[in-house]
Amino acid sequence: MVTTKFYSLRFAWMAAATACLLNVSCNDDDQPEPEPEQTGILVKTDASFGSILTDSVGQVLYVFSKDADGNSACAGNCLSLWPKYYSSHAASSEGIESDDIGTVVLADGSLQTTYKGWPLYYYANDEAPGDVQGDGVGGNWFVAKPDYSVLLVQNQLVGGDGTAYKADLTPGEGMTYYLVDAYGRTLYGFVNDRYNTNNFTKPDFSNDAVWPIYESAALSVPSTLNAEDFAEITVHGRMQLTYKGWPLYYFGSDAARGETKGIDFPKLGIWPVLNAESPEATAP
Repeated sequence: MVTTKFYSLRFAWMAAATACLLNVSCNDDDQPEPEPEQTGILVKTDASFGSILTDSVGQVLYVFSKDADGNSACAGNCLSLWPKYYSSHAASSEGIESDDIGTVVLADGSLQTTYKGWPLYYYANDEAPGDVQGDGVGGNWFVAKPDYSVLLVQNQLVGGDGTAYKADLTPGEGMTYYLVDAYGRTLYGFVNDRYNTNNFTKPDFSNDAVWPIYESAALSVPSTLNAEDFAEITVHGRMQLTYKGWPLYYFGSDAARGETKGIDFPKLGIWPVLNAESPEATAP
């Protein structure tokens, strides 16, 4: 009797399932709930900061100045205030190139999403989507944006010969703030240039491979820098970004983000890195 009832119920269940598969009859309540759509990084517009990066629900993302080499320097207690962001999904907003999205492996083996090589973080004190309370904290944290022209890193200076230098260019260990481009590549000034005047680059750009000029798109800078300190000049038909009147250059031998091999080429003080404490360039 029990056996007969079991098989009768089983047959009834199979018949109902078959009907659903054949689209004959199926109550919506019997269907499984669809999985929520997963998305990656979004671009949102903020009244103060313009275009910023958020996660899929609008929670704001940040970058850290000490991540100069592309690895996360935030660990231990730091992560309780600045939790890492990770998503396995691609970016889903216009204005973000898929090649600019990557991952970095942390010490514990977990992954963190990067944008243009910068590990991305949340700020624990942002209570709601759209909150931007973490920008400028400690002078080291900046809201992530898709369109920075320059960023600021705090990193150890190391010359081309492997010697470590302090900010005053004396040998030794010590962190120094300096300007980099959106991908973390170091920017330099030239001691013989004058205010908004490039005295290095030849008209045929034959020496540009050694010290390429920095050509930038629309200006977007971290909040701790003064946008009015930046300008564009024309150099033999091409545009070059300047900071405090110093035309900005790359060093051709800097192979990786954050490298500062140019600071002692051909000797110390000829091609300095620049930051908010740098003096203005001398007038022409």
